[in-house]
Amino acid sequence: QVQLVESGGGLVKAGDSLRLSCTASGGTFASYTMGWFRQAPGKDREFVAAIRGTRGTTAYADSVKGRFTISRDNAKSTVYLQMNSLKPEDTAVYSCAARDSQLYASDAKWWSYWGQGTQVTVAS
Repeated sequence: QVQLVESGGGLVKAGDSLRLSCTASGGTFASYTMGWFRQAPGKDREFVAAIRGTRGTTAYADSVKGRFTISRDNAKSTVYLQMNSLKPEDTAVYSCAARDSQLYASDAKWWSYWGQGTQVTVAS
């Protein structure tokens, strides 16, 4: 069983940056593909970014490509989401997820483990 705990959310202004962290316990962190999803009020949960465990290759949603960067530190069992040039439409609860596979999956139903989420609010 993998437990995920996010941190780093907050209230920022448009154009600011934030870095989210997600620390895992249990399981073999390096073997998991890690991802970030977000859910805004009244909207479905959407894929943001993912990073493979072994090669560290990444994938991004078009809406964040070029602004957000996902990375991981396997020694610390932690995945990060660096968010730059934030926009009001990035406001959401951001959740970390883990998948016991080296394949990406943008559909949340394919991810096995979830954190509790951290709120990111971007004021205009």
